[in-house]
Amino acid sequence: MSVSAAARHLESLLPRLASLRQYLQFHARLLTSGHLGAHPGLRARFLDRLALSPHPAALPHALLLLRSLPTPATNDLNAALRGLAASPHPARSLLLLAGRLLPALLPRPDALSLSFALKASARCSDAHTTVQLHALVLRLGVAADVRLLTTLLDSYAKCGDLASARKVFDEMTVRDVATWNSLLAGLAQGTEPNLALALFHRLADSFQELPSREEPNEVTIVAALSACAQIGSLKDGMYVHEFAKRFGLDRNVRVCNSLIDMYSKCGSLSRALDVFHSIKPEDRTLVSYNAAIQAHSMHGHGGDSLRLFDEMPTCIEPDGVTYLAVLCGCNHSGLVDDGLRVFNSMRVAPNMKHYGTIVDLLGRAGRLTEAYDTVISMPFPADIVLWQTLLGAAKMHGVVELAELAANKLAELGSNVDGDYVLLSNVYASKARWMDVGRVRDTMRRNDVRKVPGFSYTEIDGVMHKFINGDKEHPRWQEIYRALDDIVSRISELGYEPETSNVLHDIGEEEKQYALCYHSEKLAIAFGLIATPPGETLRVIKNLRICGDCHVVAKLISKAYGRVIVIRDRARFHRFEDGQCSCRDYW
Repeated sequence: MSVSAAARHLESLLPRLASLRQYLQFHARLLTSGHLGAHPGLRARFLDRLALSPHPAALPHALLLLRSLPTPATNDLNAALRGLAASPHPARSLLLLAGRLLPALLPRPDALSLSFALKASARCSDAHTTVQLHALVLRLGVAADVRLLTTLLDSYAKCGDLASARKVFDEMTVRDVATWNSLLAGLAQGTEPNLALALFHRLADSFQELPSREEPNEVTIVAALSACAQIGSLKDGMYVHEFAKRFGLDRNVRVCNSLIDMYSKCGSLSRALDVFHSIKPEDRTLVSYNAAIQAHSMHGHGGDSLRLFDEMPTCIEPDGVTYLAVLCGCNHSGLVDDGLRVFNSMRVAPNMKHYGTIVDLLGRAGRLTEAYDTVISMPFPADIVLWQTLLGAAKMHGVVELAELAANKLAELGSNVDGDYVLLSNVYASKARWMDVGRVRDTMRRNDVRKVPGFSYTEIDGVMHKFINGDKEHPRWQEIYRALDDIVSRISELGYEPETSNVLHDIGEEEKQYALCYHSEKLAIAFGLIATPPGETLRVIKNLRICGDCHVVAKLISKAYGRVIVIRDRARFHRFEDGQCSCRDYW
């Protein structure tokens, strides 16, 4: 057998290697036959497979092999970099590129080397190293490589440096769909969903910016839908859906799952369920069921979330997300016994969020002793969020002793957020213990804790309008305030009386009513009434939980004005229609 034929024979064996023993035998064969040095291409391919092998001892052996080479080639380096970048320890890939793992000088890296290193820095969220690698890209003269620059952009985005990611994108003379997708995903999953949507519209309006034969794919659509879900823009979400249909992507299961999530988070449960039912039963995945169950849950349909959970095919095993979605549905609907049944039958180990939902479920139902017992009997210490949940339950039922206990635990854990103080203050205020309210407020001042202002958004004709409590910055604020006066007059005829018990200040009743009247969600609803035609659904997004008075007012407005009002607060959706709320006053 000739040397080249022997090399081809060895190369044909590479795909069959599975166990570590087989890899070691192949390595020995390369050594004894002399192919390790004579055929660098075969060696690099072996190194690549070895470095990517799932066996835990394979990657260390690949690094030993690399160290043993007198003059490693760039392909050898890249094989090791690729394996390290995909390993549980991606930082070692960066060390290898820096030459710290080899006794001799490394070969000159190429674009592929830098690509693997950038993937490693992205996984490490190492922005400083990404900047250094960017400098190396420029110094080595490989900045014309569109794939490398896309990886650089992606690394910046995943490290949270969205400004640098956008700068790389803007400076690229050639972009492919992966480039657009990287920036879209980075903006959507980071802190700039509005910029992500602006970028998506730019892409949708100018296909000529993509190379020929390239079209947006499911990654493009999923990123855009994620941005829509974050800001609650139903109009943009419907536009993305129609865009997906143009390319047949609306039948992609991953896109369908994102559509379910987007529609539910934008307040359109019916559209979310239409998408779910459009997926063939045999094509539905665990993510499909999780998204649909969560949609029911967010909108207060706990019974429906339970039924869908029970209807899941046996071939799909529920995970922690499934159980959390069902438990949240039970929590939002007050289905205590059903929630406990699901919790006690979990086939995965419950985590802090599962326990937190059970504590909230019991607490809202007034079963505070059971809620507290659950907290202290968990297999791990309760975190800040869980004690805040118990504090919220104590506030709801006006139990001062439990509220004080939870507040003390929060102080011990170092929590210093405004919500802790506000909840405790609310408990004291509900009992007219104004000296205690003042003491809590003094503590907030000493600790420099500021109350997070309430704000709300509403989308009118594709434009988001933001309101804060007592807002007079909106161009039409005078009209809005006149509309509020009309609202109060009309709902007073339906029996409205301001719910002032939780206004924190020891002030007169008139001042309390004024403080309540100009909450941000009321301003958003009033603006919606004057800015949209009669009968149109009003949609509002609020950063905090809706207060009791605003909840009552929204119900009465829906009856007095014949409007459907959908409010998405920090915890769930409320759909108000004809004087009733989907939460059945249980939230």
